[in-house]
Amino acid sequence: MTSWKVTLPCTRAEAEAIDAADDIAEGMVLMTTELEEDDREHWRLDAYIEVAPTPAAIAAIRLLAPSAGETAPLVEELPDEDWVTLSQDGLEPIAEGRFVVHTSAHPVAAPAGGRAFLIEAGQAFGTGHHATTSGCLAMLDRLADQSFARIIDIGTGTGLLAFAAQHLWPTAEIVATDIDPRAIIVTRENAELNALDGIALIVADGALDDTITARAPYDLVIANILAGPLVSMAPELAAIAAPGATIVLAGLLDTQRADVVAAFAGCGCTLAETDRRGDWTILRLVAGAVRYVPTKPIDPKGRDGWALDL
Repeated sequence: MTSWKVTLPCTRAEAEAIDAADDIAEGMVLMTTELEEDDREHWRLDAYIEVAPTPAAIAAIRLLAPSAGETAPLVEELPDEDWVTLSQDGLEPIAEGRFVVHTSAHPVAAPAGGRAFLIEAGQAFGTGHHATTSGCLAMLDRLADQSFARIIDIGTGTGLLAFAAQHLWPTAEIVATDIDPRAIIVTRENAELNALDGIALIVADGALDDTITARAPYDLVIANILAGPLVSMAPELAAIAAPGATIVLAGLLDTQRADVVAAFAGCGCTLAETDRRGDWTILRLVAGAVRYVPTKPIDPKGRDGWALDL
């Protein structure tokens, strides 16, 4: 099957925004590549598409890399190739603690005492290759000696963090949710690919769902989303957390950390650990000694930045 690739230069900030977003360019698989180590300005955006790119498609790609200015995009025809497989060729396996995440193009064995997860690119956010997801994996790995009975992964994407939690705490009740029904379909498929079962999958807007609240309180809450929605959802996430629960938050730039921490502090949560990875920050908070009860109705505004909030 003939496919096409459109290439433009971009910056690291643009690349991270693209990697953190979900379905921002319909009908394409987007890949970003660092051209020189620790160089913020010289990155590359490759957009894989099944049909010859129209001017509108190229214009949409240009919007993702405004730093390219008037640079002419490189448009290549890729005959008789699988465009999704091509997009995955540059995704080497990543390792965090006892976990390895790989695509089918780069299979690897699990480390001793650990687990390898097969997560294909181009399905939903959360392949492990973005600093927010890999940072969450590392944070969960550091929590392995703790005990959790009820766990929820909000904004699950590919299901990876829920899968890691199940490996670490196999007897726990685990819920994985996402606002996007496609992400839940992807998570279900990935669970089958990795021979996993027992995780409850729910399409939900944050924690505003009767099924989620009925299972509360949770002693481990994971939310790898973005800063704006995290601030908006602080009261509802704190409300489903058990007293003293661990809350892992990600998807925020370090410049946004103070706002997120303040929003959760207002709900009785305290900051216990920060893991900074480049411009991105992963937070571990501890819920208050008394379960938080919102003092006013939860306002669902602020969630319109789920796709891109930078």
